[in-house]
Amino acid sequence: MTNQGYEGQRCPPSKNAGGKKLLGELNNCASLEVRSALDESAAQRGSSDLRDQSKAFASSGSHWADMKLRNMSVAQKYGNKKLPNALIVGVKKGGTRAVLEFIRIHPDVRALGTEPHFFDRNYDRGLDWYRGLMPRTLDSQITLEKTPSYFVTREAPRRISSMSHETKLIVVVRNPVTRAISDYTQTLTKKPDIPTFEELAFKNISLGLVDTSWNAIRIGMYILHLENWLQYFRLSQMHFVSGERLITDPAGEMGRVQDFLGLKRIITDKHFYFNRTKGFPCLKKPESSSQPRCLGKSKGRTHVQIEQEVIEHLQEFYRPFNVKFFETVGQDFKWD
Repeated sequence: MTNQGYEGQRCPPSKNAGGKKLLGELNNCASLEVRSALDESAAQRGSSDLRDQSKAFASSGSHWADMKLRNMSVAQKYGNKKLPNALIVGVKKGGTRAVLEFIRIHPDVRALGTEPHFFDRNYDRGLDWYRGLMPRTLDSQITLEKTPSYFVTREAPRRISSMSHETKLIVVVRNPVTRAISDYTQTLTKKPDIPTFEELAFKNISLGLVDTSWNAIRIGMYILHLENWLQYFRLSQMHFVSGERLITDPAGEMGRVQDFLGLKRIITDKHFYFNRTKGFPCLKKPESSSQPRCLGKSKGRTHVQIEQEVIEHLQEFYRPFNVKFFETVGQDFKWD
């Protein structure tokens, strides 16, 4: 099967597909995620976000739930729309939606529920348009938005730095092999006629030649994208969340996110339970609801089965990128 009809997911091809040879290269290749629908008015969006957030409070933390609801109500009435203090900038299929849904139950956080794609797709609309999308917040609250494609967009760091040098950046990372398979699985549900994972991932699988022009592969070369961000932001302004630990220890990971944002640790293990069907943690049900709050049906879907040989080739390919990434951020995510 040819790759025709799926070329939109590729970047300009690189001459060298070996992991070690590609270290140090950084092509101008932005993420090609489908743009979110952004034609709603800011007022409609604010109202929707208020309703969404009001559902996300765990019964085990009723004191903080009451505070959150009170703060939301006051912010909606008396607050102002402000440019975000913090951004979840990546990565796609890493766990960004979970981090957003978990952190937005904090009473001192107001978050935009949809992805505005301002710094990659809509920058020409201007900061006033961007500010208009944000929920109303009090001076004591953090305004937050999530667009995972920012991390792999060449222009995003410069544009965000131009908005504010002090913006805090959250990056959710995951084993790049697992991430690529998850990315492909999601695309397959929308485009069932695309080539196989192996056809897209390799120029020549017998030689182990990985096709880095495929966006699903390139996103996972985290160090190449990070080097671009470090030209505009200090490493201390960036916090890296482990997508794997977010599943096994959501309270621990969210505790570190709260520390990074300068928030009191209110989101704790009392707020979570593990949903064995989805294989993912969910927020415990609010007192006002008979149902717990889990991520949508697209989250936790079963991955396409990939041959072990393919996985091993990709692990070998990503290894030098991972090692340098671990050294740079000072964390070993243990992906080998």
